[in-house]
Amino acid sequence: MSLTSCNPTKDYAPTSKPQITEANMSSWSEKLNADLSGAMDGSTMKKYRREAYHRVFVNRSLAMEKIKCFGFDMDYTLAVYKSPEYESLGFDLTVEHLISIGYPQELGSFVYDPMFPTRGLIFDTSHGNLLKVDAYGNILVCAHGFNFMRGPEIREQYPNKFIQRDDTERFHILNTLFNLPETYLFACLVDFFTNCPRYTSCETGFKDGDLFMSFKSMFQDVRDAVDWVHYKGSLKEKTLENLEIYVVKEPKLPLLLSRMNEVGKVFLVTNSDYKYTNKIMTYMFDFGHGPQPGSPPRPWQSYFDMVVVDARKPLFFSEGTVLRQVDKTTGHLKIGTHTGPLQQGIVYSGGSSDIMGDLLGTKGKDILYIGDHIFGDILKSKKRQGWRTFLVIPELAQELHVWTDKSTLFEELQSLDVFLAELYKHLDSSSNERPDISAIQRRIKKVTHDMDMCYGMMGSLFRSGSRQTLFASQVMRYADLYAASFINLLYYPFSYLFRAAHVLMPHESTVEHSHVDINDVESPMATRNRSTSTVDMKDTEFKWHHLTRSVSEIKPPNLFPQTPQEITHCHDEDDDEEEEE
Repeated sequence: MSLTSCNPTKDYAPTSKPQITEANMSSWSEKLNADLSGAMDGSTMKKYRREAYHRVFVNRSLAMEKIKCFGFDMDYTLAVYKSPEYESLGFDLTVEHLISIGYPQELGSFVYDPMFPTRGLIFDTSHGNLLKVDAYGNILVCAHGFNFMRGPEIREQYPNKFIQRDDTERFHILNTLFNLPETYLFACLVDFFTNCPRYTSCETGFKDGDLFMSFKSMFQDVRDAVDWVHYKGSLKEKTLENLEIYVVKEPKLPLLLSRMNEVGKVFLVTNSDYKYTNKIMTYMFDFGHGPQPGSPPRPWQSYFDMVVVDARKPLFFSEGTVLRQVDKTTGHLKIGTHTGPLQQGIVYSGGSSDIMGDLLGTKGKDILYIGDHIFGDILKSKKRQGWRTFLVIPELAQELHVWTDKSTLFEELQSLDVFLAELYKHLDSSSNERPDISAIQRRIKKVTHDMDMCYGMMGSLFRSGSRQTLFASQVMRYADLYAASFINLLYYPFSYLFRAAHVLMPHESTVEHSHVDINDVESPMATRNRSTSTVDMKDTEFKWHHLTRSVSEIKPPNLFPQTPQEITHCHDEDDDEEEEE
């Protein structure tokens, strides 16, 4: 398939796969060698990259040609809810429910502030704090209500500024976009009860006379309220009544799905019920035409080979539930379990990823699954089924904006690192001189703080200064690809090889590629050279010969391993998929 990056909506006509012959391969190699020679001859051959907001970013290489099936989540993936309008709605409805069960009326004065919360925070049910941590549990940011705590305060409650993340009874991670309203609500509640004179603060909660409310019970009340709003309250009803206000309508969606239909199978798996799914998806595809302007309109279900509602992810990726059919007229489930082959036009309820794979005739790495939930969509589909994964991160657009628009802050940090290195340039262990670096340290902290605040009060979703967040480490570990929107796949051909960039360690990223003679290096390990053998092979064979004769007349078939002459090491995610012919 051919697709220009400048016009993803142009007419598409499938073409036959180009045949690779010795003649055109030779021609291609000659052109590449000429380009490389030109690059070596003073000019730099710059790698082509698409526009940042159209990019798909790669953690593990993925050959699109090997993908036979594309899977989608619905909420916050196909159907993106507008921010902050949708979060504000969820926040207001949750506050209303808390007031209805006895929480103070004053809580109704709070208004959702999108600048405060970010995904990936942890709520400590013992101390009532919101924590931003790295992959190992080191605390990067700590907020008690609206109060951002400083180092000494944090250490009083968390020795070494560290938590045991596996203590899931105490520490609850708020990882989804649906968690944003309750994240801010936790801060509002803690701040209100801490500063309201009617209540007395305790280490683990608040007292009002003889009544005590722990942070843990408050957390559970909020969680129950959020579940009630989503499943029994009016959140879905109000969303459906005002789709234009709360749901993004993406005009390129039918085009991308129709192109996916031409190269593979497409399925939808959502935890939402059929009635809600049908109304959301009908709105998403209501353009008065089909994939292209002028083409006849198509019902949304025609873009999918299989539709599963009430999936109950992440349970769907393990044992799952009973697979049933949905009566599309009433929205109710039909009696009995579906046992036959896949039927076009049927909407299914429940089931499991194994059942779905059997019905579609695909499994494992044949499937690219696209979702927004790091745990329910990405982690479980990757760990339990081996699917390839594409994580949708809507916040990435803002992250990229700061990264590019505030480049002067990043450049200043690099300059400060240069100044710091210069102060120590001529000093070694014999030096008594102690340069005054306090001014540089203060400036580094100030610039880093200013940079953090460009993202929001909690800083970047992915980092705090030079340290990656827990969320960032999960993205790198479980998402093969990620982007602000799956629509970015429009800007790539389905023959594309998404190739991961080299992840450099500090000794690689900070050392230039200049030749160093290892024999000249003043290091006790300088002679530990694995690339050139310093062993006298003849002498060793002579010793082995006498040793084996003294023990047995049978000589070992191989005295030494041989350096592999063929490609045997796995260098990339798709390297070992197929043998080259």
